[in-house]
Amino acid sequence: MNKHIIIILANMISLYIGTILFTKVVISSVSVILIAGIGLWIVNLIVRPLLLIITIPVNVLTLGLFSLVINTWMVMLVGKFVNGLWIGGF
Repeated sequence: MNKHIIIILANMISLYIGTILFTKVVISSVSVILIAGIGLWIVNLIVRPLLLIITIPVNVLTLGLFSLVINTWMVMLVGKFVNGLWIGGF
């Protein structure tokens, strides 16, 4: 249980740092950070392992660099479902 809370907090902190570093990432309020952190945890728990299994050949060919693309897709997927989180592009 504590492990999951730490992961959610890490997601929230990383989203906040992303809004500071990148101008194309905008979060409207603190509650949106909480919802997006939980959403990112759920997406990484369910969708990410499936995508990693499907893209094993591409991942092997790129020596694992395609995992960065998959991670970006996960954040963009959360951005589509959470109102108040705007991600400008890839």
